[in-house]
Amino acid sequence: MRGRSTSRRHLLAATALVACSLPAAQARTIRGALPWSAGEAYPPPRLSAAGWLFFTEAEAAAVTAMANRLIPPDELGAGGAEAGCATFIDRQLAGSFGTSDWLYMQGPFPAGTPQQGLQEEHPPNRRYREALAAIAAHCREKMGGRLFHTLSSQEQDALLTAMEAGTSGIAGLRDKSFFELLLQNVMEGYFADPAYGGNREMVGWKLVGFPGARYDFREMLDRLDQPYTDPPVGLFGRPAWTRAAQ
Repeated sequence: MRGRSTSRRHLLAATALVACSLPAAQARTIRGALPWSAGEAYPPPRLSAAGWLFFTEAEAAAVTAMANRLIPPDELGAGGAEAGCATFIDRQLAGSFGTSDWLYMQGPFPAGTPQQGLQEEHPPNRRYREALAAIAAHCREKMGGRLFHTLSSQEQDALLTAMEAGTSGIAGLRDKSFFELLLQNVMEGYFADPAYGGNREMVGWKLVGFPGARYDFREMLDRLDQPYTDPPVGLFGRPAWTRAAQ
């Protein structure tokens, strides 16, 4: 055992020496190879909730309104707008999800079955940009020059319901396909870790009683017959743990 421990110690020391001597990481474009390495971790960046990285102001207003109709506020909790679902989607579209960098995106692109997953030719950021432009043009033409976020809640619900059914008649929009993408992303934004821009104040986790990324539940061992009531914790902790500057 002593020899094994010494060997491990030397291995760790040698690994640390190599790591310290490596040059700084550089941005790179990957083509024809996997964009990840075995055993490599990808911690989420700390995202600012201010401003938009992908959406224009008009696009952000439309997506915020859509999120608030898909998850409307009620007595149980905040709606999609207050939860920051649009911010979550904006950050995702500005990153590798939006560009499909980690997916195989070469043809052919036949219509697949639900079990075959994504079969899209275009990445999500292009699909959002084209869909939101088509919806805006439709609202201006059919809704008296207004945009989606200025419609009444009843008008917004009616248009989203038609999109879900594939009967909206919006020119240039594969409405059902886009609705499914939008709904999926709104739900992800409502329940994802707050580190990604949505689920503000952990409203989604509080709604379903999810404890989050809490690493230690030993205090529950003496109260197994009691409900778990401690507040949820995100990947970067929770607001109550942040000390004010002295």
